[in-house]
Amino acid sequence: MASSPDLPSAGNTPETPGSDTPSDTPNTAGTSVGGERRGRVRARRAAVMAVPATLIAAGLAVLTAQGALGVQFAISGMPFTVTATELNGTGFEQFGGLDNMAEGSPNAGDSGGQVLIVTSAIKHATLTKLCQSVDLGGTNLLITAGSGSEKVSATDLTTDSTELTGDAAFNNIEIGNDASTLTKAGVKGPIGVFSQQADTVRIANLRQTNYATTAGVFKLPGLKLRFSDSGC
Repeated sequence: MASSPDLPSAGNTPETPGSDTPSDTPNTAGTSVGGERRGRVRARRAAVMAVPATLIAAGLAVLTAQGALGVQFAISGMPFTVTATELNGTGFEQFGGLDNMAEGSPNAGDSGGQVLIVTSAIKHATLTKLCQSVDLGGTNLLITAGSGSEKVSATDLTTDSTELTGDAAFNNIEIGNDASTLTKAGVKGPIGVFSQQADTVRIANLRQTNYATTAGVFKLPGLKLRFSDSGC
């Protein structure tokens, strides 16, 4: 008795040319191409999303380098001492302001986390025999530089101080300006605040009590950092 031809079982019907029925065999090439396309789309989206943040960061860097921004960080509330046998600067400005500590700072005391300061801004400065010290309670973190033939130099230098002493000389000084109209160092203070500015400044035997310092460029030849029983 002749055997009957095998009939295709359900679910195993062969796919005919031109059929719309999808094949169970994965299209490896198609899947690879699709993955690459999806990867490229995700990469493009990520790049587009990153552009605003990149522009903002670049803008802040330019503003800081130009001295257009004051201290924008939360200060620790720990004062530090800076001394130099001589400071010479071109483009000098000075005005009052407030620095703020991080919320909950243990150094806030009864000040509400704010320190009344005087901001000094210098476009270009050199300092001879710079010393900086921070009292850590029983010991001092001490930094010295510029004790050799090469002086410490800084551009767009700002210091927020509660005390400044020395023998000062100014050229073409203007006293009583509104801080928002200053032009000598490229920094503008708050409107309505008393200020002064000068073409040049020289301070011998400089001594400052500071809460913050910023600079576009700060070069410290002969830098030494160490702990010491005494400060500057």
